[in-house]
Amino acid sequence: METMLKSNPQMQQRNNHSGQETSLWSSGFGMKMEAITPFLGKYRPFMGRCCQTCTPKSWESLFHRSIMDLGFCNVILVKEENTRFRGWLVRRLCYFLWSLEQHIPTSSDASQMIMENTGVQNILLGKVPGAAGEGQAPDLVKKEVQRILGHIQTTPRPFLLRLFSWALLWFLNRLFLNVQLHKGQMKMVHKAAQEGSPLVFLSTHKSLLDGFLLPFVLFSQGLGVLRVALDSRTCSPALRALLRKLGGLFLPPEANLSLDSSEGILARAVVRATVEQLLTSGQPLLIFLEEAPGYPGPRLSALGQAWLGLVVQAVQAGIVPDATLVPVATAYDLVPDAPCNMTHDLAPLGLWTGALAIFRRLCNCWGCNRRVCVRVHLAQPFSLQVSWSGRQTLEHLLQPIVLGECSVVPDTEKEQEWTPPTSLLLALKEEDQLLVRRLSRHVLSASVASSAVMSTAIMATLLLLKHQKGVVLSQLLGEFSWLTEETLLRGFDVGFSGQLRCLAQHTLSLLRAHVVLLRVHQGDLVVVPRPGPGLTHLARLSMELLPTFLSEAVGACAVRGLLAGRVPPEGPWELQGIELLSQNELYRQILLLLHLLPQDLLLPQPCQSSYCYCQEVLDRLIQCGLLVAEETPGSRPACDTGRQHLSAKLLWKPSGDFTDSESDDFEEPGGRCFRLSQQSRCPDFFLFLCRLLSPILKAFAQAATFLHLGQLPDSEVGYSEKLLQFLQACAQEEGIFECADPNLAISAIWTFKDLGVLQQIPSPTGPQLHLSPTFASRDNQDKLEQFIRQFICS
Repeated sequence: METMLKSNPQMQQRNNHSGQETSLWSSGFGMKMEAITPFLGKYRPFMGRCCQTCTPKSWESLFHRSIMDLGFCNVILVKEENTRFRGWLVRRLCYFLWSLEQHIPTSSDASQMIMENTGVQNILLGKVPGAAGEGQAPDLVKKEVQRILGHIQTTPRPFLLRLFSWALLWFLNRLFLNVQLHKGQMKMVHKAAQEGSPLVFLSTHKSLLDGFLLPFVLFSQGLGVLRVALDSRTCSPALRALLRKLGGLFLPPEANLSLDSSEGILARAVVRATVEQLLTSGQPLLIFLEEAPGYPGPRLSALGQAWLGLVVQAVQAGIVPDATLVPVATAYDLVPDAPCNMTHDLAPLGLWTGALAIFRRLCNCWGCNRRVCVRVHLAQPFSLQVSWSGRQTLEHLLQPIVLGECSVVPDTEKEQEWTPPTSLLLALKEEDQLLVRRLSRHVLSASVASSAVMSTAIMATLLLLKHQKGVVLSQLLGEFSWLTEETLLRGFDVGFSGQLRCLAQHTLSLLRAHVVLLRVHQGDLVVVPRPGPGLTHLARLSMELLPTFLSEAVGACAVRGLLAGRVPPEGPWELQGIELLSQNELYRQILLLLHLLPQDLLLPQPCQSSYCYCQEVLDRLIQCGLLVAEETPGSRPACDTGRQHLSAKLLWKPSGDFTDSESDDFEEPGGRCFRLSQQSRCPDFFLFLCRLLSPILKAFAQAATFLHLGQLPDSEVGYSEKLLQFLQACAQEEGIFECADPNLAISAIWTFKDLGVLQQIPSPTGPQLHLSPTFASRDNQDKLEQFIRQFICS
């Protein structure tokens, strides 16, 4: 052993560092640690049930009754028992033997079926006005169709698929500790596949590795070879050629041409025929609803909406009677992608660049036990049969209230669409376009809700929101256990379990680049977040926990806005608890905040009205103990369930007919009042909830302050870069580094465009952002900033 250490000084240095770290950790744990269990009671919480309002049939038919009785499986754990062979040599070649035994369905000649498609045949025969086939020789058009089809897909190669599966399995075992998949969720997907409808997996996009990991996971569970809709912007031509042979799908460049372009009409017809052939043959399809990580743009992917629109169009045309949608989410301890410059477009990934990145990752993982854990979630499948009502823009809803011209919040939902439509989506009917946009949000909301909360998100949230100046480790462990329990109480799953000591050591080792561990003389450890970019990274990790507490956070910020004009923010909690808060006032403040926050953050379900969401927020505040009901003088006690006086005429009204003035005998809900609870834990919990939304609200407020500097007119890219520099300068002065995020700067600009603060006007050099005449005055700019800051709790 001594010879090995002398011959390898790098290994000796790593071992010494590991020994110092182990000694440091052992000094911080002098007491017996409790265990973290990922469930309350007997079963884990199950998230991801489909919407009962939109798909009532799928609610019952596609749910596995004994799902909670089933456990997890580690997809990348392949042993001798997973093969048909036994022996010493098998244990060393089990990865390769496993890949040889996987069933790969033989695919028929898809190109011939696509050429025989009705839409493609009409173009070949010149029956489509304005298409490329009109007035041209059929052979030339046929060659053009084959060229476009070769850009979209090729027939998967079984040998290449097996070889790639073996290499990917070997790589994943060295990159991750485990890749967990719930067996009950997989049972639901298998049951849905037996119904006969084609499976369409709609996934979040946390990492560039998702495009390889998810097809491998589903392929290993017997679902066959997935066809994955990938973005050609992220791949070089050589990499695209390889991925097509592995089941990748790419949109041809001609598909995004204008609607009246002959090349665009031909390309879109071939793409539609390809999707129809995939659906009729029963091949599963994977579509990413989120943009690639690091992409400076909206959360919803325009490419994902285009592919989903093709599926909707095939169902609407009767090519297939129905399609089964499966929301998918992937949760990482830490996303394994390398950090990139989020203010510029991503460079395409080439074969050699990808190989070099893999080699570097393996070198970093060699001899290192800080590998991350991964959880793949499959929400309940549901049928493609939904519909929703109309909405209004943010400018009509919120601008009159910001300027003080109106005090009544309209009873209408907000329409906010930041994802630019592609030509494939614009080719659909208007009602189908609306269906695709809202369906994308609905599925993405289900995917995010079904995703487990990882230990790094909980630790980052505690360090960012409660202990930016440092915390003793023993106190941090207690709060970690508390926040885990609060997450489970809200029905969300967590992606970890085990001894609290081991969890803390694993989590802080993953966050080692963003925290500092200091040993104090009492033998305990102090954990201090690193200022600057470290806090910005912790803020991004803490956003993974926001969906768990989103309703309470919105309610707490709304209460803060309601008390802003009555009680000083620095006033004692007892003084704030004196104020009566009526239900109507709370509804109004919650609605204002819901309209202000981006839908990319809230991900509201299209079938749920804003007023229903307000009631849910209010219920959550009461359930968590922040609000307590207060009986107003002369009002009827809320606990009095005695029968109210009802006129005989009212008693005999038909069901649902309570709209005229004769229903005034009922007590109006506006009479209900609440107070802030005076329990000892409430002030800290209230502040914790408010700070969950502080990064985006403070970024919006600083963007309103930036209007005073007169940096307009400018292009959107130039203005976003200047705003980001302003946020970074403010972060250096005030120490609020979590606001200096490029995504927050872009969200602020787009929100101000929707609100009517900024206007985009065409110019010879391209579209330019201008300050609208309404907000050209300093007075209205101050009103905007004051309106935003009322929701911020200092």
